[in-house]
Amino acid sequence: MQISALSVGPIDENCYLVDVDEKRRLYVIDPGADADRIVEAAENFPKFDEARILLTHAHVDHIGAVGEVARKLRVSRVMLDPADGGIYRSPYNEIPPILPAARNLPGTEDFASDGDFTVLRVPGHTPGGCALLFEDGGRRVLFCGDTLFAGSVGRTDLPGGDWNTLLESIRRELLPLPPETRVFPGHGGSTTIGEEKDGNPYLR
Repeated sequence: MQISALSVGPIDENCYLVDVDEKRRLYVIDPGADADRIVEAAENFPKFDEARILLTHAHVDHIGAVGEVARKLRVSRVMLDPADGGIYRSPYNEIPPILPAARNLPGTEDFASDGDFTVLRVPGHTPGGCALLFEDGGRRVLFCGDTLFAGSVGRTDLPGGDWNTLLESIRRELLPLPPETRVFPGHGGSTTIGEEKDGNPYLR
């Protein structure tokens, strides 16, 4: 398994590419902006037979390049928790004036279990927030969108957010993971579950 991280768009959202060699499958997680950069990064991976887009949630800074990336990489599936479907399709899902609503978005489907990753449902930042846990040779890596950050947690003041739900999701689904689990959030640098259990002031 190979992982590439790109900081994209005006608010530095993290897009990740995960290559699962055995299945010749490339996952693009949260392509929020800069579609050409994402496609160029994908072309640097060993040849893959299939590309899929995985969305941790549907805020515009995480979905802005979905349409273009899906078209250029001939993406076979775009996966999103159905509870975020309304946000995904909303013309008001924008951050004016820097991020307009996403256009030409393809349809989505709920996550399906294909053995490459486990879906952890973590509502709170949005109703359909998800974290994606990949395992490779005993190594665990978690892509958690805007649910958990290094030293912080996601905001809940946007429509559909709920503070108590967010904290309960983190404590129920994320903190029980092994402490060495590497966490790749939607913004900022990576961390581990152990570091956040020990030092995150919002989780004490």
